[in-house]
Amino acid sequence: MDCLRELLAERDVLVVDGAMGTQLFATDLQAGDAPERMNLDSPDAIVDIHRRYIEAGSDIVLTNSFGGTSFRLKLHKLDDQVVEINSAAARNGRIAADSANRRVLVAGSMGPSGELLEPMGSMTPETAMLAFAEQAKGLAEGGADLIWIETMSSLEEVEAAIEGIRTVTDLPIVATFSFDTAGRTMMGVTGANVVERMASYDLAAVGANCGNNLPDTEAAVAQMRAADPDMLIVSKGNAGIPQWVGADLHYSGTPEIMGAHAHRLRTSGVRVIGGCCGSGPEHIAHMRGVLDGILPVPEVDFVAAAPSGADGGAQRTPRRRRRRG
Repeated sequence: MDCLRELLAERDVLVVDGAMGTQLFATDLQAGDAPERMNLDSPDAIVDIHRRYIEAGSDIVLTNSFGGTSFRLKLHKLDDQVVEINSAAARNGRIAADSANRRVLVAGSMGPSGELLEPMGSMTPETAMLAFAEQAKGLAEGGADLIWIETMSSLEEVEAAIEGIRTVTDLPIVATFSFDTAGRTMMGVTGANVVERMASYDLAAVGANCGNNLPDTEAAVAQMRAADPDMLIVSKGNAGIPQWVGADLHYSGTPEIMGAHAHRLRTSGVRVIGGCCGSGPEHIAHMRGVLDGILPVPEVDFVAAAPSGADGGAQRTPRRRRRRG
């Protein structure tokens, strides 16, 4: 039995953390900086973020390593420190988890490489496997309990990641994809496609994260559950719809909206639930409270909720971000 199922044997539902990027920008991270570098330069800040999510009720925290492959770190001239950076990321998560008064899992976050596989791009499956293997080596050495592949669009890239990971560690693997309004990823993959293709890889869980909005995430998750009701499904949706209000980016998903979202997911059978872009400890705390029956299920219109723009600032929908922010 893997660590996810061990914990689920003790708890009805597992709550995952929220966004890392949103919290980092509240520290001293500047636009254009590599968040992963902070694992080495500002470890206390990273540990503090993990601890705040744990205090809010998270059973699982994802490491600050979303862009931790050599492909992404090369953009910041850090590709010679892949193992060191990822090991530090897992170690920071481990410090926070081990200081909790209950068991908390550390999931080694792995985001997309940012490259396209052949024939659409120049990246070969072998090159992708090596890059993900290198990242997984660091995460495993740093003390991660499992590997968490997230925000993916391509089945082939996930397959390369899985195969690469398994050359260096036997840690359990979770794989989640990002779905758009049409119910497909950027590469045209549906929730049913994910379940069907991943079934042979003996993953701990599959699921959806990020995406355009909460209804789309819920729809993708429902499709996955319909395709295989026995597969463990994960959902980490964004905190509503992002909008620019003046110079600031706001997400429409209040803690109450995320609490209602978590309740809908749980009643549909999902047992591993968290937040993605725009969500913080306050969102996770409300989700935890609703899921545990401590807080009432909020009656909110989660679709219509959005910044009003009352300050006169023009609103526009921002481009999709490839970072778990």
